[in-house]
Amino acid sequence: MNRTTLSLFATTAVLAVVTGVAALNPPSGDHAGAPPRAGRMPVQRSTLLCPAPTSSDVASTTYTAFTPPGKGGAAAGSTADLLPVAGPARTDGKKDEPKKDASKDSAKDSAKDSAKDDKKKDGKKAETDPGKPVLSLKEPGKPVTATTERSDAPALLGSAAGPLAPGWTAQQTTTVAAGGGRGLHGLTCAPPDTSFWFPGASTAKGRQDYVHVSNPDNSAAVVDLELYGPEGRIKAPSGEGVTVPPRSTVPVLLSSLTDAPTENLTLHVAARSGRVGAAVQASDDKTGGDWLAPSADVAAGAVLPGIPADATSVRLVAFAPGTDDADVTVRLAGPSGSISPAGHESLHVKSGMTTVVDLGDLTKGEAGSLLLTGARGSGPVVAALRVTRGKDDKQETAFIPATPAIEGRGTVADNRAKASTLSLVAPGKEALVKVTASAGSEGGTPVSKTYTVKAGTTLTVEPPQPADGKGVFAVTVEKVSGGPVHASRMLALPKDGVPMFTIQPIPDDRSSVAVPKAEQDLSMLNG
Repeated sequence: MNRTTLSLFATTAVLAVVTGVAALNPPSGDHAGAPPRAGRMPVQRSTLLCPAPTSSDVASTTYTAFTPPGKGGAAAGSTADLLPVAGPARTDGKKDEPKKDASKDSAKDSAKDSAKDDKKKDGKKAETDPGKPVLSLKEPGKPVTATTERSDAPALLGSAAGPLAPGWTAQQTTTVAAGGGRGLHGLTCAPPDTSFWFPGASTAKGRQDYVHVSNPDNSAAVVDLELYGPEGRIKAPSGEGVTVPPRSTVPVLLSSLTDAPTENLTLHVAARSGRVGAAVQASDDKTGGDWLAPSADVAAGAVLPGIPADATSVRLVAFAPGTDDADVTVRLAGPSGSISPAGHESLHVKSGMTTVVDLGDLTKGEAGSLLLTGARGSGPVVAALRVTRGKDDKQETAFIPATPAIEGRGTVADNRAKASTLSLVAPGKEALVKVTASAGSEGGTPVSKTYTVKAGTTLTVEPPQPADGKGVFAVTVEKVSGGPVHASRMLALPKDGVPMFTIQPIPDDRSSVAVPKAEQDLSMLNG
């Protein structure tokens, strides 16, 4: 009998995660014979996708990028860049309309001249030339910003490496002054994935919902766009097998996929091949608009943090994607405890169907969070809230998707003095949370504050501001101890009597990954 022993003198573990990749160096010769220990390592690469912000001629967009400071500091020459992707291809059956009094060629020339003029006039204006970064972050701990007023601003593809990758966050905030979708549209740029659920989308008259699907890779991706209404799956054959070319974005008007308008539905974006980023931009003729970010992963329950105290209307949209119906209890976690909304103590969601509940002015003047808890044996759910502030022709709308807990740390990039409100909810046990305001984009020093979030409550605070800070700043939330914590941030920039606002969930930034133990020797017997 011959025995062959395969010795691994160096072991390399490569872990792919949603927000990046962690690479381990081989062990040194002094420790080659010792078994490796399990632990966590910071991610080494991160990818983010930002959809095209607007098509409005009366809009302004601010991009903000930030990486929390780490133990190692910034490596020399390292950067985190947001670059334009290829131009969007319309899929609503319409052609892009040329600008008034300009031919197609002159419009292109005008766009190029405008970009050059922007650069000359203000170094903070966003570049949109292919190959040139719109925004570059070169050091952790201080946010950088860029602005644009162009209606044809492209979708962006971002990449960060080394010390700038762990926790790298980018935000786009667009103010649309008038017209359809008037309001504040905010979105945290997100990593690519293969499946996204969007409860709260619509194909109703008066709503224009576009799902923006972006492909960061060098090969084409193929996705299915599935629509589910109160009666189940909606036929949408043109949403099947949608090709997203390499390094490009495709916006799809949801109402172009079906002849049956539906006011409340659930959209599922599922990649057959490749990986993509996805977000829905919802515009309403009467109540403004905002971005709808995807719901947290399918689970037995859901936490939807940060309903404003002055919400005039709250609508819950839930969907059961599994084979079993979902039965959940509904509770509102306020500042002093949790209560069951009168008449809406529980919710039954049939499998494959979208269920809608109008909760009215649920918060009654006190900010809170909605907690959905699945019964034993119940099927999983995804969920989102549509929240309205204001009345009559001064209404504005935003969305709160189900948000995962912050296991270690989460960050939201674009915060402004007296305009940001942070919501922290502890659905189970009491939790201790550290909140840090970064330096401002134009100077200042970080400031931290620790908060206790009591069990079953929502703590709503104005986050600390950087000392002597100027410009926008980032807010980082870290769980110190206790039970799970879920968080969101509301940015409110009222204008002309309209309570313009947007709400961003703050998930865990997944800036580190668990490293499993690796075997040192493999033996194989040959007979």
